[in-house]
Amino acid sequence: MRTVKEVSKLTGVSVRTLHHYHAIGLLLPSQVTPAGYRLYDEQALARLQMILLFRELEFPLAQIQEILDAPGFDRPQALREQIKLLELRRERLGRLIRLAQETLDKGENHMDFTAFDAKELEAYAKEAKERWGGTPAYQEFQERAKGKPDFAQASRLMDCFAQLGRVKDQDPASPEVQKLVEALRQTISENFYTCTPEILRGLGEMYAADPRFRENIDRAGGPGAAEFASRAIAAFQ
Repeated sequence: MRTVKEVSKLTGVSVRTLHHYHAIGLLLPSQVTPAGYRLYDEQALARLQMILLFRELEFPLAQIQEILDAPGFDRPQALREQIKLLELRRERLGRLIRLAQETLDKGENHMDFTAFDAKELEAYAKEAKERWGGTPAYQEFQERAKGKPDFAQASRLMDCFAQLGRVKDQDPASPEVQKLVEALRQTISENFYTCTPEILRGLGEMYAADPRFRENIDRAGGPGAAEFASRAIAAFQ
């Protein structure tokens, strides 16, 4: 058995994050002592490893939990899929490194945009998520997406981030900001899938951690909007 501090030191995952995983039911300690200390056995560490691999592939926490808790979850198959995705990412990073080196060697006028093509990686990620996505939220999203223009959905979502961006100098936990967080949650529920507070918290982490989400949200709400939205969602009750 390892304490939460020992697990944090071993894995690099902060104690705060481990507490959050416990709070949302993603990673439960194997035992809690009468004094309140969380202890983790090898099985818990194996689950944490799976969580970290999915996080590295930018899966939101809510989806990771649904995948790992699904009755038909196949760990060896999931690992094979993760390996394939990581290999594709490695290949793309290799192309980007070569491009940067060639640009350095040949001068700033050397232009080659093929290295930025992520279609293969994105297509495989979509296929993998669909294979693991037999969850109520994912099925609801698929059903709602039929015949509805993605642009309109995205526009409504970006409007929410624009409003959050306008108040990013305020306390994230203030009533005004929290009202906008609730509006964001309702917008997601109305346009994509039922967004529970637990799912929203997972999304909030992704908004600040994922460069693509961060760029789009900051474009809508101004620099720092994604980070502010993440903190406001973390304070949401």
